[in-house]
Amino acid sequence: MIRLTRLNGSDLWINALLIETVEATPDSVITMSNGHKYVVRDTPEELTEQIADFLRTIGLVAAGQKGE
Repeated sequence: MIRLTRLNGSDLWINALLIETVEATPDSVITMSNGHKYVVRDTPEELTEQIADFLRTIGLVAAGQKGE
């Protein structure tokens, strides 16, 4: 799970494995594989970093790839 911030400042925890798309419109709109959409303050770049960290944590991405 990754922690994001909704537009009203509240925390939102989502399963990064279920993210289908991320759009910057200028707020970030996350579309999940089930069709649900979430609008958050986090930028797509921040989301990418959080997702990569999550994948490393669960062993789906080698830790050494971050620096490459």
